[in-house]
Amino acid sequence: MSKITKKGHTSLFPERGPLDENGREILLSLKNVDITFGKGEDAVKAVKNASFDIYKGETFSLVGESGSGKTTIGRAVIRVNELAAGQILYKGVPISGKISRALDREVIRNIQMVFQDPAASLNERATVDYIVSEGLYNFHLYENEADRARKVENMIEQVGLLPEHLTRYPHEFSGGQRQRIGIARAMVMEPELVVADEPISALDVSIRAQVLNLMKKFQEEKNLTYLFIAHDLSVVRFISDRIGVIYKGDIVEIADAEELFNFPLHPYTHSLISAIPIPDPKLEKNKVLFTYDPSVHDYSEDKPELVDIGHNHLVFGNKKEIEEYKAIREKNVPLKTITIVDPTTKEGREALKASAAAEEAAVTAAEEEFLIAPVHDTGSKWYTIVSFFLPILGLIAALVFKHFHHKRNAKACKKGAIIGLITLAAFLVLFAILLVLVVI
Repeated sequence: MSKITKKGHTSLFPERGPLDENGREILLSLKNVDITFGKGEDAVKAVKNASFDIYKGETFSLVGESGSGKTTIGRAVIRVNELAAGQILYKGVPISGKISRALDREVIRNIQMVFQDPAASLNERATVDYIVSEGLYNFHLYENEADRARKVENMIEQVGLLPEHLTRYPHEFSGGQRQRIGIARAMVMEPELVVADEPISALDVSIRAQVLNLMKKFQEEKNLTYLFIAHDLSVVRFISDRIGVIYKGDIVEIADAEELFNFPLHPYTHSLISAIPIPDPKLEKNKVLFTYDPSVHDYSEDKPELVDIGHNHLVFGNKKEIEEYKAIREKNVPLKTITIVDPTTKEGREALKASAAAEEAAVTAAEEEFLIAPVHDTGSKWYTIVSFFLPILGLIAALVFKHFHHKRNAKACKKGAIIGLITLAAFLVLFAILLVLVVI
């Protein structure tokens, strides 16, 4: 499986990845990936059964609201987040889970990341020269000091900075310049895949286009592949070959960029496109937002899955929904995603009023849980201590707290009661043994 690259070092990855049925090279593949944080009752499944492929040379964008699992997937690709289930393959080689140290270094060498916050991702105590050179040092990707300096200067110039900037520190640069340094640090490694985690969200609007153009230039010159993570669909549309939409850990839709915008079949995708601002303030004011309501889905019996409905378009739904999505797509009539009403008419005013009410009512599950969480549900250690000495009372208290949704208090009481009962049982057993010995 290993090969000798043109740079002379041995690679543990094949020259090319596997091909799909259309002859496209699959560079990265996620298969039924689950990512969970925490254990037991505190476990949170951040990503659920995520599956998609990224083809060589394309920009695959992963889009969703904050907390949907976008960055979690990106960090799993670079082996920061562990998988609870599933597999990630690079050129057909599994790179998730326990792998050899040599393969781990190859992953780092071939997959680089550009981070969201250009200030937090750079070492403030290091010069730009060292920041950009660190990967070269770690993998010894230079022949001598002159070769290293040449590579770093060349890369700094390619991202639009000057060689004299190499002796400066990150705090001496603007946000856009710092992001250019972050891009230089990634690109100097000559990676094949770059995970770009919202690389422009922390930048001024005037600088965003410059950074995107810079990334596009590198892609064309070096045949790079991007996993572009974002929440702004208006930006994603013009830089992506394909787009994946994620909602609360579930991949709900995957399609080519124009296909997705013309046929946003899943209602969550429809809501994201509907939320894109219109440059004209008058039109924006009279726009009726489409608000996604998860309760429209009935998955109690007929469970959903990600299904290819044709046209290289995958949608998440149960059998009934998939049939409806297929019927809509086969009509081949682009869907109307934005509705502008006339506020001078009765129908227009009612539509705007209903839209505002729906938007106000659309509180996420996390926000609802935060708002209804009891103020005194602290899980104080005193509940655990009292339950330890009075375990029966502790179990009763745990049931009462659970009934009133005091989850932390219930857990503290249950924990103390269980430990107390185990301790009491141990003392009783010990006492029984001593009693038997005395009688004998």
